[in-house]
Amino acid sequence: MFKKRTFKFTLILPVFLILVVLAVGLLIERNGISYYSDTSDSYYLSDNQVKTKAETLANVSATNLLIYDSSNETSASAIDNFKQIFEDMKVATTYVDIANETVPDFTTFDTVVILTPDLEPLGETALQLMEWVESGGNVMFAMTLQKDDVVSIIEHKLGVVNSSYTYAEVAEVSIKNGFMLGAGQDYNIDEPFESAWAVELDDNAEVYLTTGDDSKIPLVWEYDLGSGRVVVDNFGIYVKAMRGFYSASYSLLGDVGVYPVINSAAFTLDDFPSPVPSGDAKYITRDYQMTVSDFYTNVWWPNMVSLADKYGIKYTGVIIENYEDDTTGSTERQSDSSRFTYFGNMLLQMGGEIGYHGYNHQPLMLSDTDYGDAFSYNTWTSDTAIEKSLDELMDFTENLFPTSEHSVYVPPSNILSAESRALLAKDYPNIKVIASNYFSEEFVYEQEFEVADDGIIEEPRTTSGAIIDDYTKLTMVSELNMHYVSHHFVHPDDPLDVDRGAKLGWAQLYKNLSKQMSWLYKTAPSIRNMTESQMGGAIQRFSSITVKKEETDDFYQFNLGNFVDEAYLMVRFNSDKPSDVTGGSLEHLTGNIYLLHATSSTVTIAKK
Repeated sequence: MFKKRTFKFTLILPVFLILVVLAVGLLIERNGISYYSDTSDSYYLSDNQVKTKAETLANVSATNLLIYDSSNETSASAIDNFKQIFEDMKVATTYVDIANETVPDFTTFDTVVILTPDLEPLGETALQLMEWVESGGNVMFAMTLQKDDVVSIIEHKLGVVNSSYTYAEVAEVSIKNGFMLGAGQDYNIDEPFESAWAVELDDNAEVYLTTGDDSKIPLVWEYDLGSGRVVVDNFGIYVKAMRGFYSASYSLLGDVGVYPVINSAAFTLDDFPSPVPSGDAKYITRDYQMTVSDFYTNVWWPNMVSLADKYGIKYTGVIIENYEDDTTGSTERQSDSSRFTYFGNMLLQMGGEIGYHGYNHQPLMLSDTDYGDAFSYNTWTSDTAIEKSLDELMDFTENLFPTSEHSVYVPPSNILSAESRALLAKDYPNIKVIASNYFSEEFVYEQEFEVADDGIIEEPRTTSGAIIDDYTKLTMVSELNMHYVSHHFVHPDDPLDVDRGAKLGWAQLYKNLSKQMSWLYKTAPSIRNMTESQMGGAIQRFSSITVKKEETDDFYQFNLGNFVDEAYLMVRFNSDKPSDVTGGSLEHLTGNIYLLHATSSTVTIAKK
């Protein structure tokens, strides 16, 4: 007869508890309910600590003279771009239009920039300029020169030993190692034309940039003339994407070149988190044989997580509640929030942040806008309708992610009216950053890296997508040298859009993106990975700071105006090498270029 045996529940209790924990953990993971700490880690300055770039330069004495000619079409079209370059470099500049103004005495300036291809209107002044350079002045000819009588007289003082009336096509540029970040390779130019003066140079001229073909036409060179220095920019391309080439050229003047930079890399996931994107899924079906929803969960997102893990990227996701097109102000809460919490909380756990994109994807434009054939968007019926949509978006986001900061707004398709921009600044003080586009396009809200008069931080994306074309590569290298910045956007629906590379397949797009990120962090290993809000704080510091340089036989000293807690500056040592630093630290970047991290309003760098 079998004996009756008792079973002690306490023996299986630990196993039961472990199973419960695993089950709860799996449920949490599948529903996107994650426990995370507050990752906002605000880097913003208070309003009274921030100045606009115009305010900072208002009381700084001009050290640079820029001469342009409004009657010359090329000069007139480029002046605004160069004003922005020098404002961003915090080089206080006097601008003189020789079409209707007299050129002042050169001796009151440290540097002179000539922004006209035609020197004939300068006449004798051009000869006086070169005499000033020989006695210790510094001049940069920023435009490809036209060979005329004046140029023929002074060209030998520019380092030119042989010239003609021939101009060469600039299809690609080759950067000499040490001149700029990203050197040692060629960069293709979109829509090239004959923009470079074909010249032969004196052996003593130092060439930093050439055409990429066998002719190696010099595009940037430096020539010591007497006690002074001449820098010539000869590539003849004056678009926004080339700014870093001009800032690098200008920094060749004098014994030391220095200017503030942002030092920030931000990576934004546009339309993320969001409902499942719509679009042509045939290439996802072709390559993965799965639904769009499964593709994002099992392929796209793990790839993006892997990319972030490899390089320490902090994603900013900008949320969109739905893809409907109602613009009357009637809102309906998104019923399925599981994708939002699943992806959003994982992003937050990775050190990222959530910003705002839209209740739907209709740009904040009123009925006075006519998109024509450019877009099929609806316009909003009133300001009140816009406000209701924003209120719903913010409440939805706050309910899903209550412990994180939400201070960034990205306009749908980078479209934002002046009226809606003003509404955001006035009625939504939690929005501190607007991130739109660096470049001008129809209907697009174009931005500079700056703090606006109303305190909003303007934070443009500079590059986007995963095709990574020649223009993207050129822009990235330029902006590393201009602002030491990278601000890249990727849309989750790129693999669904033929115009954004869907036909290539996500595997190829991801390969392109990974390769470009590898280039970025190899080229700028010290760049700070930031969320968009953190980049906003970096822009506030960049906007506010000014720099005045002094030099003795033994050291360089940089006096920083409006210094708060830290600042970053690009420094090129053209003469003496740097030694000990007080008030900050130096990190070598390339050639004679260093990144200065200033921790005091006065930085002293001893000479070796």
